[in-house]
Amino acid sequence: MAVPKYDDLFNPLLRSLHELGSSASIPELEQRIATILNLSDDDISSIHEGDRTQFSYNLAWARTYLKKFGLLENSSRGVWSLTPKGQQTQHVDEEQVKRFVNENVRKARESEDQTDELISEEEVTWEDQALDTIKRMHPDAFERLCQRLLREAGFIQVEITGRSGDGGIDGRGVVKLGQIISFHVHFQCKRYKDSISSALIRDFRGAMVGRADKGIFITTGTFTRDARAEALRDGAPPLDLIEGDDLVKMLKDFRLGITVKEKIVEQVDVDVSWFEKV
Repeated sequence: MAVPKYDDLFNPLLRSLHELGSSASIPELEQRIATILNLSDDDISSIHEGDRTQFSYNLAWARTYLKKFGLLENSSRGVWSLTPKGQQTQHVDEEQVKRFVNENVRKARESEDQTDELISEEEVTWEDQALDTIKRMHPDAFERLCQRLLREAGFIQVEITGRSGDGGIDGRGVVKLGQIISFHVHFQCKRYKDSISSALIRDFRGAMVGRADKGIFITTGTFTRDARAEALRDGAPPLDLIEGDDLVKMLKDFRLGITVKEKIVEQVDVDVSWFEKV
């Protein structure tokens, strides 16, 4: 089936958040909605423009509409949750939501309120720009970026070891827990525009089994549902998956190539009682 339009995603989005305990990350939402709507890997991997999938783009609009309708809110770390009103709402009328939001946007534009953009820069633009920049990096530079990222995350002895015929293993490192327990980790870095398949996950696991305790697969793309299932398959060593959206958020958290400027908003209150005592 074709990727649903943004308004057709309103109710699946609400259902997903209710099923996920009232809050979820964007990848969790995308995965749950794809399951609810029985979307194929081809459906959710279809590119809208640049490196953003049509599914991700439409879902971003759906989140924004329901946020402006008062049903959703999101934190600075990209977690979306139901508001008290949203927790009491199981279903919406798509046309009613669109009329409400579009009318408020129209009024904002007429009053020249430039702060009321429909989709925020924080949600869309900086992530797309970061991913587009990373995908233009030389493969060796991308491996060094992943090496630096893992070091910033607390890994030690991080080395780039990639060589042909090694099942895609690009590097290794050690992560220590409480200065007592340590795990040897192998990682693969793949600059990728499309989705990573389960076959690539199996190849990577096959190359690392018996040589490391854990595996991490880092990509600028996404992972298919089969790939995610393969990464957690019973009886096989589990793999941690870091896709494009997660990657740029980590770079933002560690301030690696991404600058964050905090804005201070001044709030002024009048203390009426103070004046009464003068």
